[in-house]
Amino acid sequence: MEYVCDVPGGKTWFRIETESEAIQESALMGHAVEKHFRQALARAEAAYVPPPGPWIEQQIGLKAHLRRTMPMFLTLRDPEGNGLATAMVPAGAGCPIIVGVGNRDPYAAHAEAIRRLGAHLGLSLERARCYPYGRD
Repeated sequence: MEYVCDVPGGKTWFRIETESEAIQESALMGHAVEKHFRQALARAEAAYVPPPGPWIEQQIGLKAHLRRTMPMFLTLRDPEGNGLATAMVPAGAGCPIIVGVGNRDPYAAHAEAIRRLGAHLGLSLERARCYPYGRD
């Protein structure tokens, strides 16, 4: 995981970078981020056009392409490493999704942490837009 930013209460946002990290996040949080990560990875890999040249150089640029085109998957952790929220922020246009443990609403307990992540990323991450379940 890659460090993204610290937020109040000793919490920290990290970027999920690998399929194994997404698997761990799904198990820890009781939701399907693993499935969404795999689907996004497959789409991004399928869209990759390798540079011309020898076969050995075909993967040059793949990692940068994935970072540019895949949604950013993030996890909010407390100081002990417990999972608090998971976010999927699409590259470019699209609606971010933020959920808590078991797909519950993370905003009641972590609204400030989510707001700070939004400020760090230059995005507005309001509950009405980002929490896909039980909108009232």
